[in-house]
Amino acid sequence: MRLLIDTVTFIWALESPDRISRKGKAALEHPEAEREMSSISLSEIAIKNAIGKLGLSQEDARIGIEDLQVRILPYTSRHAMRLFGLPLHHADPFDRQIVAQALSENIPVVTSDEKFSLYKGLRVIW
Repeated sequence: MRLLIDTVTFIWALESPDRISRKGKAALEHPEAEREMSSISLSEIAIKNAIGKLGLSQEDARIGIEDLQVRILPYTSRHAMRLFGLPLHHADPFDRQIVAQALSENIPVVTSDEKFSLYKGLRVIW
């Protein structure tokens, strides 16, 4: 089963796995789980690192991707087109893009962000 890992879930998986819910951990550790993370999440990590809001380096992210066996899901124009008409439940552009991507790909998102649950048709695991 494909799973889209939200940015904060990825960071917690690396830095404080105990913050991930039991249900989230079970999904991520399932033997048939195909863990994916949006290229948008990498952009978010890089930008927040550059402005001093996050201490996760490029090397940390690379090692985390490798250790967690995460595939990076490219963000395409099809995903961006899904933003048209997407309700404004989030002001955060990174989250909105991840929602649009998950809806386009029809895959659940592993996230603690309760606002994700407001999007019709989006399955959230937490």
